[in-house]
Formats: sequence, C-alpha cells, structure tokens
Amino acid sequence: MTVKVIVELKASPGRRDELRARIEELAMRDRPGGYHGSTYYESLDDPDLLIDIADSESPEARTAHLAKAMAAGAYGPVLELVAGPFRATVIRPLP
Repeated sequence: MTVKVIVELKASPGRRDELRARIEELAMRDRPGGYHGSTYYESLDDPDLLIDIADSESPEARTAHLAKAMAAGAYGPVLELVAGPFRATVIRPLP
C-alpha cells in the first residue's frame, strides 16, 4: 500500500533553501528503497517553513529507511538547519 508522508520543517531564519538543498542531496545520495520521490512546497504564511510531501511504497519501507538513516547519522546536516521539532504525518487514500 503506497503512502504519502507530509513533513513540515521549520528552517532557521533565512535558511529554507539551504535546508531543501540538503534534503534533496541526501535523497539523491542514499535513495531509499521504496521511495518514489518528493514534492516541496513553501508556506505563503511563513517563509522559513518547508513542506516535503514524499511518496513511499509502504509504511514499512519508510520506517526501515528512517531507522537505517538515523543509525548512520545521515540526518545530522539536515537537523543543523532546523529551528525546532519537525512534524511528519503519514497518510493513505481512503478505500
């Protein structure tokens, strides 16, 4: 079952574009299995908010990738640019 993951990341002031570049670099370097790509959005109300809507093969594929990436410290450079906790919501279409 494919899922979408909506991730809201608040960048440090003025660093949203740098945050996006690091996330894209990470996705290209370590393309996770079951990952089908992301679309990035900006908030019209907050210039430092980056919204990443990613398509994943399944919740299990996403969880496996996150565990591997966290164990390897892959998100360290991304987290340096984030101003606070991020929010991730995993969704799927209703039947």
